Amino acid sequence: KGNLIPEDWNQRLPNNASPYYSTTAFLVRKGNPKDIQGWGDLAKDGVDVVFPNPKTSGNGRYTYLAAWMAAEEQFGGDEQKIRDYMTRFLGNVAVFDSGGRSATVTFAEREIGDVLISFESEVNNIRKEYGTGDYEVVVPKTSVLAEFPVSVVDDVVDERGTREVATAYLEHLYDKEIQELLTTFNYRVHHPEVVKATEDQFPPVKLLKVEDYFGSWQNAQDTHFASGGVLDELQAQARRR
Repeated sequence: KGNLIPEDWNQRLPNNASPYYSTTAFLVRKGNPKDIQGWGDLAKDGVDVVFPNPKTSGNGRYTYLAAWMAAEEQFGGDEQKIRDYMTRFLGNVAVFDSGGRSATVTFAEREIGDVLISFESEVNNIRKEYGTGDYEVVVPKTSVLAEFPVSVVDDVVDERGTREVATAYLEHLYDKEIQELLTTFNYRVHHPEVVKATEDQFPPVKLLKVEDYFGSWQNAQDTHFASGGVLDELQAQARRR
């Protein structure tokens, strides 16, 4: 919007200018006592869900949109069934923290909720931080594609004469060495050799693109997360249940 980079910035590097990516997954307690396997389970009675508020957190917006898209896949685009599911799903939210870190504290330290929803990379890192024996990671068979795109800022690199070195740095993110390093932080990557070497680390998942279901991120923002939008409507219905 500030015209600092061209409209086609995401075509200047491979994979939509995203050298690595993730998806949305679940962290459950040891033994997975509520038998949470997919998005549908999060709308069942007696399941308490924790994830950041989509109004204040990009992480939360990914979660909300992933749930909506999974429901759209399940119900063949039947909007009433999707809304019914989303109402039950949102009604199960035990705490709407402002961001991902506070949601982690709520789940892991305050011991609230049956499932924490976050990026796959995050839930694996959280499990390692708080104790691998106390938690399990569940990756649903269908979830959202969460890309992490990069770009040089044209006005800045041209003003400072740093375009060549800045571009070389971004291109280096696609090299095998860095791709391997990224997987140690539980990010998914594109380098074919690294993908093959780490295939046991990352369960197969059908990745859904926000743009394919909502037109664009801006449209999703305006329709679902703006004041008086679909999220507000669904939350009001959830409170009346």
